[in-house]
Amino acid sequence: MADDGPDIIFDDIGSYPLPAGMSRESLPEGEAYLAVVRDAMAQKIEAGVERPTYPQFRDMIRMFMDPIEDPGRSESPYVILPDHAQIPELSALEALGRLMVEEEDEGKRLSIRVCVTGPVELYISRFGATDYADILEKIAVSVGRFIEASKKSRSFDVSVVSIDEPSLGISPNVIFSDEEITEALEIAARPCGGIDCEIHLHSPLMAELTCAVPGINVIGVESAANPDYLKLVDRRVLEENDAFIRAGIARTDIDGMVARLNDRLGTNLWRDPERLEREVFTSESAKVLEERLAGAFRLFEDRLRYAGPDCGLGSWPSQKMAKRCLANCSIAIASFRSRRGI
Repeated sequence: MADDGPDIIFDDIGSYPLPAGMSRESLPEGEAYLAVVRDAMAQKIEAGVERPTYPQFRDMIRMFMDPIEDPGRSESPYVILPDHAQIPELSALEALGRLMVEEEDEGKRLSIRVCVTGPVELYISRFGATDYADILEKIAVSVGRFIEASKKSRSFDVSVVSIDEPSLGISPNVIFSDEEITEALEIAARPCGGIDCEIHLHSPLMAELTCAVPGINVIGVESAANPDYLKLVDRRVLEENDAFIRAGIARTDIDGMVARLNDRLGTNLWRDPERLEREVFTSESAKVLEERLAGAFRLFEDRLRYAGPDCGLGSWPSQKMAKRCLANCSIAIASFRSRRGI
């Protein structure tokens, strides 16, 4: 790597469209579901994602709170037993990881990003605008156990964990003190030792607080749709805490994008899928994505560690369009690296 450039890693946030004709309410079960997960993960890898996140097809709250609240899987209220803190989607990747090792001449292992819904997000989903700090702490212990269990794979490497807290800095239901939030996040992040631990935010307002949390060293900010959000993050604070930025370079708010295109074009693109795809990727070309990446680099330079789409692609019309979005990110990042001699 050149001395004047960052080692920017291409990752994605997680959610992904289901195959045509399938819905979250009618997900297959067992091996059939795991096959859907493996296929989507393979698409992400084919698109060039370097730290792909397991496809998050299930509800981000229920997939963690259901086992946490199950008395048969908990050692006490809201504290899940370690052996039950499993993310089934990761088991689907074991076979994919083994296949990659077998097919690669040098035995390259699959390296992934694992997302776990954060303790504050899980708490407010059940208790709203209350401040039972003891329950928040117990949920944080459970989140940490999911993270710990995710690192035990034999066929792939977990190189980054994301604690997803989209409501921090946005939701009025979060009424905990800064100290209580910091303590919960620190508990959740403790098992991340030795790997990057990201906090995924939808607002930059909590960036300064969260980058000071022991164990968290990457701040993810939704910045493709709102580039000025990055200007609210102080690079000096990142440096003081030896923390980094994960910048969004591709918009994923498909409903908002299409609404604006409809207004400008005087049409309804939802009725013409081929034109919809063409117009979306005209406005979200690889060149536009590279310009956003360059803008983020001007602000943060060597404090910029990850880049990729904003939030997940689960609401996009098709897997084909979602994969193309990821591929455009790959092209943009590769071009940026090439221009900087990385």
